[in-house]
Amino acid sequence: MQGQDWIERAGELFEAAMFGGDTAALERSDDVLDAVEAPLSMARGKVLHVRFLNDREENSQELVLFERAAELYESLGDPSGEADALFWVGCWHQVVKGDGAAGRPYFERSYELAKSVDDRMTMSYAIRHLGFADKDAGHFDQARERLTESVTLRREIGFRAGEAAGLVALAYLAAETGDSPAAFRHLDEAQSVAESCGAKAVSGWIEQARTLIRS
Repeated sequence: MQGQDWIERAGELFEAAMFGGDTAALERSDDVLDAVEAPLSMARGKVLHVRFLNDREENSQELVLFERAAELYESLGDPSGEADALFWVGCWHQVVKGDGAAGRPYFERSYELAKSVDDRMTMSYAIRHLGFADKDAGHFDQARERLTESVTLRREIGFRAGEAAGLVALAYLAAETGDSPAAFRHLDEAQSVAESCGAKAVSGWIEQARTLIRS
């Protein structure tokens, strides 16, 4: 059911309760309205996150929106939606607040929920950011395993731009652990993948990575 369909359904339930005397329609309308609010909260939160990435100005409403979405998806019995929302809660802690340790339990729960319904896209995001948390904590072997899993998941589902981005992350990790040849191999592969899918932004990240690793 599309967003407009949900809204129309909520209107029908209102009419049934208001004029038809169907008091049970009020309870049914809650689920309908939650099904509208949850993705809307996610969309608004993601917009705020991109704005943060662009201007680095924190907006606490981002966290409120993602937490609300997670709550709604849980009540709706939608583990995939809940997993996605929990990932973004973790991302707020890790990326916006710079606290990877605080984000870790959200990434772990996100991964578990996503895996339970074979949502490999969300799995790829959660495991990627667990890898970042491991890297920041100095657990480089674990970070490599998790970042590699993220790339593999993205390759399996044909998420080519995400695959290229994942290879860039592996390149940075290789460079940080003193393996420059592996870093450049990852970047060469990332460039090939990015060019094949027109991921121009990722191509820019690759060139930036080459410059930083060479310096």
